[in-house]
Amino acid sequence: MSFANLGLNQLLNRSISDQGYEKPTPIQEKAIPEILSGRDVLAAAQTGTGKTASFTLPMLDLLSKHANTSVSPAKHPIRALILAPTRELAAQVEESAKTYGKYLPLRIGSVFGGVPMDPQTTMLRSGIEILVATPGRLLDHIQMKAVRFTAVEFLVLDEADRMLDMGFLPDIKRIIDLLPQKRQTLMFSATYSDEIRSLASKWLNDPVKVEVAPRNTITETIEHTVYKVDDFSKRDRLVDLISMRDMKQVLIFCNTKIGANRLSSYLDRKGFSAQAIHSDRTQIERMDALAKFKANEINFLVATDIAARGIDIEDLPFVINFDLPPNPEDYVHRIGRTGRAGQKGEAISFAGNEDGECLSNIEKLIKVKLQSKSSLTRPTSGRRLSSAKKSEDPLFDKPYVPTAKSDELKKQAVKKVSSAGTEKAKNSNKPVAALFMPRSSAGGK
Repeated sequence: MSFANLGLNQLLNRSISDQGYEKPTPIQEKAIPEILSGRDVLAAAQTGTGKTASFTLPMLDLLSKHANTSVSPAKHPIRALILAPTRELAAQVEESAKTYGKYLPLRIGSVFGGVPMDPQTTMLRSGIEILVATPGRLLDHIQMKAVRFTAVEFLVLDEADRMLDMGFLPDIKRIIDLLPQKRQTLMFSATYSDEIRSLASKWLNDPVKVEVAPRNTITETIEHTVYKVDDFSKRDRLVDLISMRDMKQVLIFCNTKIGANRLSSYLDRKGFSAQAIHSDRTQIERMDALAKFKANEINFLVATDIAARGIDIEDLPFVINFDLPPNPEDYVHRIGRTGRAGQKGEAISFAGNEDGECLSNIEKLIKVKLQSKSSLTRPTSGRRLSSAKKSEDPLFDKPYVPTAKSDELKKQAVKKVSSAGTEKAKNSNKPVAALFMPRSSAGGK
């Protein structure tokens, strides 16, 4: 089946063709017709299979009847609200919606934290049809009365499991209470627990359930490897692996912000271009680092789980779990950054002595046995990456070699010691009291 057979309008088919896509993915093939028919949808699909296009394309099609070029804010009320758990994902969804809707005069924008509110407020008050938002920043704008939801026709919860299960539930409830009861609600995610599905059923009206693969499964294009390494040598083993495989573009996950900072600094000291992104970095810094990584200006992006969802990097070859995630579902989202849209990818994990249970839980969840390698040795031939610099301390890294100058210094030191001994011997022949008596002046008695 081609996109032309899904019932989308010609302007959307044109923008799809501009992106080089011809055939929809399984989730797109099943979800798009259901959304076009007006049904609420609860969709589960493997990460990296095109979920964002599954709701943006039919939503743009249904909203195209409202498209206009008027400058009046009243002609551009919010008609679709898309909620996302992270700033990066919100920006990614906004970019995707603008890409597919570039031939439609619909206004699309996003609001999220970490950046000034004033430009966002100006955008909202000038009118916008499709709004992508993180819950916290959206509530800030609601409190300032900068946004109204009376015309909302669509509500989309992207990465719904994280939205409902990781502390966003109170904010989501406050926002949903402000929306019209008559609307089309769509929920998309890679993973769902039974508890989350039960909660979601309260907000969806007779939803059609769309699943293209069993829950919590992963794409078959990803190769999984785990290295058993000692916790104290993980950083060195990572450098060895990067050098041995001549890796050029790698997304590396750590469990903590300080761990990401330290690993990024360590790689940088070793001569590898690396930057860290986590919640303590400003949004400008995070967006700048991600843009540089996508453009291959830096080769290694070290991140916490804020980068595990919604970041779409074309043809990313490697994802490395420097720390195994304590929540096995996060493994699914982390490795979903590679092997996207049918491309091949490789997921590499480091497992320490205390990670046995964590590793077992991951394998149980994804129903895949990770290929285990017990050792990772330094290369015995070839060369390291040209950018890698070996740290060298001449005082300790090279053997001591005597020189003519060192011999001369040694002779001078021996002479000083000998002179000091002679002077001491002279003083020892005087009575002890004489050593402390003042000298008498010349001619004195």
